[in-house]
Amino acid sequence: MFGRAIPPAVITGVHRTLSTLGLGALVLHVGMLVLDTKVDIPLISLVIPGLTEYRPLATGLGVVALELWVLIQLSFSVRRRIGTKVWRKLHYTTFALWVLAAVHGLAAGSDSGTSWALSVYTVTIGLVVGLLGWRIAAARFPEPRRRHVAPAATTPRAPQSAARTHNLGATHV
Repeated sequence: MFGRAIPPAVITGVHRTLSTLGLGALVLHVGMLVLDTKVDIPLISLVIPGLTEYRPLATGLGVVALELWVLIQLSFSVRRRIGTKVWRKLHYTTFALWVLAAVHGLAAGSDSGTSWALSVYTVTIGLVVGLLGWRIAAARFPEPRRRHVAPAATTPRAPQSAARTHNLGATHV
């Protein structure tokens, strides 16, 4: 996507850091749910999908998304053992995870119907869909590789005076 402008190790590091920060925000979200007094969400329902009475399907989708996210986050540390090919296939499940999380937020969020929340969802969904489109286009239509053309081979030139001496029979100088 960025060609060789950014080294792959840097991209992976930034990606892993952002994923960790997002997971931290998710832990904060879960903590707030546990402390919330308006809705009773048992701790076990945050591990086993569908056990809460509050919008069980939507909440269950969030639980599944959380568990997938933890699995993918852990996969960073076993990437060398499972191989890049398997890790990449596992990593592609983040697209499904993201859809689950978005549906969870829209369907289970108590503020989902407000204009500010709908604006956040609209911008977020637009960005993700746009970036995914960019990634697909970049994979389908890769930039042509620039061929490195070596400079023309140069042969050492003899000094001008030597060239005159070896000029067989030339009468002009």
